Amino acid sequence: MKTVNHWIGGQAVDGASGEFGPVTDPATGEVTTQVALASAEEVDAAVAAAKAAHASWGTSSLARRTTVLFKFRALLDQHREEIARLITAEHGKVHDDALGEVARGLEVVDLACGITVQLKGELSTEVAGRVDVASIRQPLGVVAGITPFNFPAMVPMWMFPLAIACGNTFVLKPSEKDPSAALKLAELLGEAGLPDGVFNVVNGDKAAVDRLLEHPDVAAVSFVGSTPIARHVHATASAHGKRVQALGGAKNHMLVLPDADLDAAADAAVSAAYGSAGERCMAVSAVVAVGAIGDELVAKIKERAERITIGPGDDPASEMGPLITAAHRDKVAGYVAGAAAQGAEVVLDGTGFTVEGYERGHWIGLSLLDKVATDSDAYRDEIFGPVLCVLRAETYEEGLALINASPYGNGTAVFTRDGGAARRFQMEVEAGMVGVNVPIPVPVGYHSFGGWKDSLFGDHHIYGNDGTHFYTRGKVVTTRWPDPADAPAGVDLGFPRNH
Repeated sequence: MKTVNHWIGGQAVDGASGEFGPVTDPATGEVTTQVALASAEEVDAAVAAAKAAHASWGTSSLARRTTVLFKFRALLDQHREEIARLITAEHGKVHDDALGEVARGLEVVDLACGITVQLKGELSTEVAGRVDVASIRQPLGVVAGITPFNFPAMVPMWMFPLAIACGNTFVLKPSEKDPSAALKLAELLGEAGLPDGVFNVVNGDKAAVDRLLEHPDVAAVSFVGSTPIARHVHATASAHGKRVQALGGAKNHMLVLPDADLDAAADAAVSAAYGSAGERCMAVSAVVAVGAIGDELVAKIKERAERITIGPGDDPASEMGPLITAAHRDKVAGYVAGAAAQGAEVVLDGTGFTVEGYERGHWIGLSLLDKVATDSDAYRDEIFGPVLCVLRAETYEEGLALINASPYGNGTAVFTRDGGAARRFQMEVEAGMVGVNVPIPVPVGYHSFGGWKDSLFGDHHIYGNDGTHFYTRGKVVTTRWPDPADAPAGVDLGFPRNH
């Protein structure tokens, strides 16, 4: 059986704890790999390696850092097919979706390659007699990333390229459910010439996470995952004096106004709700139909959903793969099973679905629930599976109020032909990312990703300008170089004034 170990100090390191977790092929249900689970001592070793490496990496030139990142980008491009296959084998998403994940991660690597612009600082001359003031940004030191199973390559690349480009060293704790992609990224960074210890990977569970949150040599923590864990990460790391960005869960709404192109809206709803089997924090999981269009829109969504081909991720014919684990599949199915009792109309029931020849896989079909009540479990909870809820609203104002009442505020979208209504929505909706006739408004790499309310804990969004600011701290330097001919200034106990 394949074993995935840690990456510490520039090399693969066997798990010393003797504890291992199973990694399953979701399409077959078979355990194909075991992953080492780090002890606190192994986390300490990774942090120590990162701290030692920062002594030289933190003061290395921008040219040196970007040279390594350009080489890494080229290697990443060459190995994108291999990385996508690793993702499919352990996560289950279809190969094309896995390739898209790598491509979106590459966007942030591109941004990191151009970090010189982001870090150039500011200078004001002659703010007073022969006094200049400069603002500069410097790295934090050792920073950590804790990433989820649903994007095992992309989300780490939202973090470490910028952190490393800014002069930090990095410890990554990927999901133990699909760890192989992270180890491949570490190998490619080493091949690109990244000095040993600048990037480290420790696999593990809650014990490894909590040690990173408490470790005195970790200056900052980036996290993406569910809201309860994001809240724990934020509270624990902050209590230990760390800078934190913790991105939580979501219940992303798509508001469809009466004037919208219903065919385009239905296409978008199916794509955004069921892509990657709904295991996306930016998946549309609630459609709000305004006015009399509800029945027609639901019919169009149903028609399209019934045509989706579900199968193994390595089958080119498959459009949607299995869920990550059998336990998660059963949890998702439970929401569908209980929906009717809580007032919903079950238009499509995907529970009980299986694929011939892969009966032990973690399969579930597409489910569509109509006329869902806002107090039902299917609406209130982040299901994280291929279940789409449709709610009805009489007016734009009612639909907007429904969305803004949600405790989540990750992403949202409006479908309309009315520019005025779209502009009003983007200003009034309480969410961090808004799409206008775009169902999954994930920003490009040079803008920042992040939600509001219970979808984000901390002040900074991830990547973009927010990412650069998160991984650096500001310093202001005030300088006077007096002319030798100047008379001595003498003692002055008054508060300094610029003149």
